[in-house]
This record gives sequence, structure tokens and C-alpha cells, in this order.
Amino acid sequence: MAVPTASSSPPPDPRPALAGVLDPTARAWLDGSAAEVAAEPGAVRLLFPSVRRRCGRGPLTSYWTVDEAARAVLLTALPLRGPALADEVTRLHRHGDPAERRAVLRTLPLLDLGDLALPLVREALRGNDTTLIEAALGPYAAVHLPDSEYRQAVLKCVFCEIPLARVSGLDARADRELARMLADFAHERIAAGRDVPQDVRHVVRAFPDVIDTALAPALMGPGADVPDEADVLEEED
Repeated sequence: MAVPTASSSPPPDPRPALAGVLDPTARAWLDGSAAEVAAEPGAVRLLFPSVRRRCGRGPLTSYWTVDEAARAVLLTALPLRGPALADEVTRLHRHGDPAERRAVLRTLPLLDLGDLALPLVREALRGNDTTLIEAALGPYAAVHLPDSEYRQAVLKCVFCEIPLARVSGLDARADRELARMLADFAHERIAAGRDVPQDVRHVVRAFPDVIDTALAPALMGPGADVPDEADVLEEED
């Protein structure tokens, strides 16, 4: 389907980009901190909150901010695996401020966690912080979040006015059921006299059989043909 969305591939290694923006003092601190974490995993609990003060903040790449990338370096230095790694990452997320939680969520696809970090994604999706919701719906969620939860998360993005282009993996994971849910949302918007977001149209148009005659002008454009029930049944046969 032709919905331009964030990739479900793991994000780029943040180290090369950081090397170009950190001054020598910040680079030395980050290198030393990563080595300390590798030797003693518990050290990350004190070092993680210090990153913004020592390394700075602001945009770095299309995926990372400077502080997120530096925190990713610390997380990927942890010499832990499986439940032990999940426990440490969960601790940092639960006790962190929003910037620290965003860094954890954005780093998940670089960590060998399997499904163990899904509780962190679900926690972010239950909240109302749109920056955390967006961070939670990165490449990790695109791979690991079950279909029903992924659909509900996309719908929450629409309600929260988060552009669907920022949802990782939507081009691969959008299905007829998600299109139906978004068509229902469009019905409600039209009934309330409100516009239907353009990115909803992109998803729904890939499954035109969910669009009834009343929705066609809003979702398909004036004069668009909508398949009737007989046409749909014939295609399925």
C-alpha cells in the first residue's frame, strides 16, 4: 500500500553522528561512561540522568536527538541479556523523566529483548504524552506489537493528531481491519462536521471495500466508484 511511513528497520547506530557534534570533553565523558556501564551495569542508573547536562540536547538525525543518542550508547553498552536486560531497561524507564523514557523507547530496537519490552510500549500507549506515544511506535513496536494492539495504537495516533507517517511499519502492517476502524472514525468526523485527516485517507483507500457510498466523497474524492457488496463477494471468490 502507498502509505509513506517510518521504517520498521532498526535505527542507525548513533555513534557516528554523535562523533560529529560532541566536543572533546563530552566525547570523553560518554566513552568513559559507556566503559563504566560495560564493567558495572548498575552504574547506568547514575549516568543515564546526567546525559543532557554532559552531552547536550537538540536534533541529531531524523531519528535521534543528541541526548537520546548518547543514552542509547549507554544502553547498548549494558552487558546484560534477556530478563536481566529487560529489568534494567524497565527501571530506567519507570524512574526517568519524559526525555529519559523517550530515549529508552527509541533504543529498544537496538537491544536484544524479544517481546520482553512490550510492557514499556503498552505503558506509553496508555498515556497522553504524544512524544512518548510516537517514540513507542518505533521499529520495536512495528515488529513485536500484536495486530490488535497495533491497530488500536494507530487509531490513538489519529485521535491524538500524531501524523501516521511517524508510525513505523504502517505500510506493511495496515490491513483491512485497520482500514475499517479508520473508516468508522471518518464516519464520526463527517457526522460531527469535521475534516477527515489526509493520512487516514491513504490507509483506507488501500481497502476500498470498507468505504460506503456516504464516505466515498470524503475518502476517495468526488465521483469515485465504490465497490458494492456483490463486487466484493465476487473478488473474494
